[in-house]
Amino acid sequence: MTTPTRSFTALGLLIALGACDGGLDLDMRGRMGGAVDTSQAALQAVDNRPQPDDRGVISYPNYQVAVARRGDTLNSVATRIGLPAPELARYNGVQVNDPLRAGEIIALPRRVAEPSPATGAATTGPIQPPASVDVATLAGSAIERAPSAIRPAQAPQTGTEPVRHKVARGETAFTIARLYQVTPRALAEWNGLDSNFSLREGQYLLIPTAKNVPQPQQSAQVTVPGAGTATPQPPSASKPLPTEVLPPANQTAAAAPAATADKPAPKPAEPVADIGQKKAASSSGGGAMSMPVSGSIIREYAKGRNEGIDISAAPGTPVKAAASGQVAAISATDEGVKFMLIRHPDDLISVYTYVDDISVKKGDAVSKGQSIARVRSGDPSFLHFEVRKGFESTDPMPYLR
Repeated sequence: MTTPTRSFTALGLLIALGACDGGLDLDMRGRMGGAVDTSQAALQAVDNRPQPDDRGVISYPNYQVAVARRGDTLNSVATRIGLPAPELARYNGVQVNDPLRAGEIIALPRRVAEPSPATGAATTGPIQPPASVDVATLAGSAIERAPSAIRPAQAPQTGTEPVRHKVARGETAFTIARLYQVTPRALAEWNGLDSNFSLREGQYLLIPTAKNVPQPQQSAQVTVPGAGTATPQPPSASKPLPTEVLPPANQTAAAAPAATADKPAPKPAEPVADIGQKKAASSSGGGAMSMPVSGSIIREYAKGRNEGIDISAAPGTPVKAAASGQVAAISATDEGVKFMLIRHPDDLISVYTYVDDISVKKGDAVSKGQSIARVRSGDPSFLHFEVRKGFESTDPMPYLR
């Protein structure tokens, strides 16, 4: 039995916190130490928004949006893409005859015909993640379709699917930009905002995606002075240094006991080297967390596809805090799926999704093993559990073993 397809990722869960009162500020800038601050450079490194087709449609695997033109109203956009204007208006929190700004993003409540060469797009179908494009398959299909002359095949359009954020009451372009660590200007350019960065409650925004800057490659077989020279180990690497007995501060050098050659200093009863015994309990792995529910793992962690693990559990099974911490947020997706986040030391965050009967509230301190919710009903019923180090998802298993 397989788990149902979800229309969001764990990062989408974190971003959905924008709809919570106060939100969750996961700004990690300035907390990593060191004198170098690259936050401004990181904020600037965003991609350009993809070009829509002739209808204004941009399509992704999990959703579609329409881009308004100069002079458009919501009614004219609805007519162009083939959706009922009242349905489109309700979904975006506007009136049917409201004017739209050029470049403004209109979220589609359901999918329309995919972009294709017939609608002015270069290829057919949604924008795909780069890893999902099989070059060999593309080449083989192109050869089979070629009737008599060899023609270059147009590869599918690829790119990262942006997070789609629904504006909550009290949010501004500046608070949303800070939440996702992008500049307000980039947010405005992607979503056609006016010069005042005005937003409305219920409006959908596309969060600019980070630009994939290639890392510099190291030259092979580069020899520098000292390269390849083995560094000798210090004496303390194999056994601890002997205990050094110092005389009291008020004792003179003459009164201090002198060591003789025929009477060596006595060996200490136990090793005194600190080999990290006191730090084992706080290490990142080795059972630092406990399983939130008892059950078999029906879907394992896969970076970019499943940002956590899915644990099979009967409906109503108590969900327990994997580690001690503080409840950072409790919310739900547009589909009504409830989730909660618990913040732990060392910038760790645990995420619990597909839960009901949540028994804690935001700001509560919870202890490891404390019951915090129950598994919601489903077919199959399961708990989706994630561990995040700052913004990045990590495999939960090293923390649970």
